[in-house]
Amino acid sequence: MAAVTGESLATLQEQLSETLAASELPVADELFGALDVLDSSAGLRRSLTDPAREAQERAGVVRGLFGAKARPATVTVLEAIASQRWSRERDLGDAVERLAVAVVAAQAEKDGLRGLESLESELLAFRRAVLSSHEVQRALTDSQAPAESKQKLAARLSPEAGAEARLLIDRAVSTPRGLRPEALVERFAERIAARQQRWIAQVTVAKELDAAHRQRLSASLDRYFGRELRLDVVVDPSVVGGIRVQVGDEVVDSTVATRLNELHRRLAG
Repeated sequence: MAAVTGESLATLQEQLSETLAASELPVADELFGALDVLDSSAGLRRSLTDPAREAQERAGVVRGLFGAKARPATVTVLEAIASQRWSRERDLGDAVERLAVAVVAAQAEKDGLRGLESLESELLAFRRAVLSSHEVQRALTDSQAPAESKQKLAARLSPEAGAEARLLIDRAVSTPRGLRPEALVERFAERIAARQQRWIAQVTVAKELDAAHRQRLSASLDRYFGRELRLDVVVDPSVVGGIRVQVGDEVVDSTVATRLNELHRRLAG
């Protein structure tokens, strides 16, 4: 993340903290709708990220587009975003997405820590369900399939999801913004986890872990990474044996499949 964008995000989080905390789920839905408009118009993105234009002028463009269509809180958030400086055009849309997720998280947080943990768990459960089926992955990435069909499939995969998780999952399967749906859900879950000041460890193993093994692994990874982690365990028989762990950009891979591939590369070289 470039410095300018990082500073702008920090400013927005502070400036909008009360607005985000008080907003209801429809505000997040409207922010995602505004994101679709931004993603569909390169000219609009250029206009709202043009450093030669004054912040008030950029905010005025937002008011003209969304002022009569969206809730006041939605317009307040969009105006604040447009008033900031961004390193890249895409960062503008990424900021809208990030703050939409913040609204969803704030709604879940009204039930306390339990609400955030439930939201995180529901997102990760959906991700695991998608990763467990190649057929589901093909269906959710089929460019010819309508968004409504993908959302219906997602609902069957996550029947226990609450309103907050449902909104984020539907968003991920209908408009993944260049990512695979499960990857965008993972990004949403990571932002929910960060709100709880913890991180998600994506763990891939060849077979299911029992409770005792999972507890030992969790403690070992907490020590190794020096932070409290939430394990998201995916069973993938193709790894053959061993374990693969990813926390953010850091990867620890001790699977047999990886070692065999490395050996093949050395022999081929």
